[in-house]
Amino acid sequence: MLLILLGSLIVLMASGLPVAFCFILINIVGVMLLWGGGIGLQQFIFSIFDSVSTFTLLPVPMFILMGEVMFYSGIAPLMMDALDKWLGRLPGRLSLLAVGGGTLFSTLTGASMASVAMLGSVLVPQMEERGYKKPMTLGPILGSGGLAIMIPPSSLAVILGAIAEISIGKILIAIILPGLLMAVLYTSYIIIRSRLQPHLAPVYDVPLISIFDKVIATVRYILPVGFIIFLVIGLIILGVATPTEAAATGAIGTFVLAAFYRRLNWGLVKKSFSGAIQVTVMMFMIIVGAKAFSQIMAFSGASMGLSELAVGLPLTPIFIVIAMQIVLLFLGMFLPVVPIMMVTIPVFMPVILTLGFDPVWFAVIYLLNIEMATTTPPFGLSLFVMKSVAPPDTTMGDVYRGALPFLYCDMIAIALIIAFPLIALWLPDIMH
Repeated sequence: MLLILLGSLIVLMASGLPVAFCFILINIVGVMLLWGGGIGLQQFIFSIFDSVSTFTLLPVPMFILMGEVMFYSGIAPLMMDALDKWLGRLPGRLSLLAVGGGTLFSTLTGASMASVAMLGSVLVPQMEERGYKKPMTLGPILGSGGLAIMIPPSSLAVILGAIAEISIGKILIAIILPGLLMAVLYTSYIIIRSRLQPHLAPVYDVPLISIFDKVIATVRYILPVGFIIFLVIGLIILGVATPTEAAATGAIGTFVLAAFYRRLNWGLVKKSFSGAIQVTVMMFMIIVGAKAFSQIMAFSGASMGLSELAVGLPLTPIFIVIAMQIVLLFLGMFLPVVPIMMVTIPVFMPVILTLGFDPVWFAVIYLLNIEMATTTPPFGLSLFVMKSVAPPDTTMGDVYRGALPFLYCDMIAIALIIAFPLIALWLPDIMH
């Protein structure tokens, strides 16, 4: 049954049918065969309603709305300018600015492609003008753009929690340290390579800026962002608000921030809500199909059979977890992030629970691997976004080569989290 269900799903996806319709078509056939025909279809309709009428999914549209407001208000470049003032004459300073800006921007939007588009359009022209070579222009932006998945608010973290039935609040808190670890690994790589190969990121004269001006820029453009971060993450850590309530306060906070910078107008509101609704409907359609798919898998015995197979393998449990990561990496070469998640979560989570691993720890590793999927050649979506905003002479080969060192940094992060689970679990353990 597992082979039939997954095989049919993969064939439909390969045919070019939209992912949500692939799931729904497989579900209808499965319901007719396994759930008793007409009665099963009625149950399928109830399942669709239950999948999306849950309080735990409300942060998804809120986080997406936050990202849309920040994108259309044009606040991000102001933050980048403030951050730039602090970098001085560090090796590879514009590449470091990409990582710092990506980390900061990630706290305001859960969309990696939006982050890559914004950073690419703002920084790549400057980098090219200063003589930076493509490995130090394209790579840092691709790597830091992916941080949007790993630093809260993260829509994919919410979807993962809803599908896998794990505490969304704990996942959102658990990904903070791993996200910062990735930023540190990226920064270290850039500084080391810039010192070893200075021609890739030439040093240039930077005007001296007084401490007073730096502090003023920080207070004006970065501290208000800290207020938004507190509204989302701080309220969850303190136990004051649920993830849904924190997402709502964060969404309101971004509108207040846009008004503070005099960027709030009817056009901004209209574009932001329109964009958020389109993305949310697409995600919810896939969630509807994936939830029913996981129920059919469980009902058919496929999930239980796979769990028993995994437990019976002559491998230590940690090797099974590593094998899952290899599967995700392979899928990331060909499929978008959300379909990968919807196909694999119903298969992986029963195995993880049967093996006795902490589901929050696995969720963090899973999200980091999913983040890698956006920049994995040949079809990672962020690669194509980067190509679209890069200079005309940039080839897909340049984009691929720029992405690879940062994928290796991600692999090091995964290895560290597997070896030292406290990196992911320390913050959730101290939550109120």
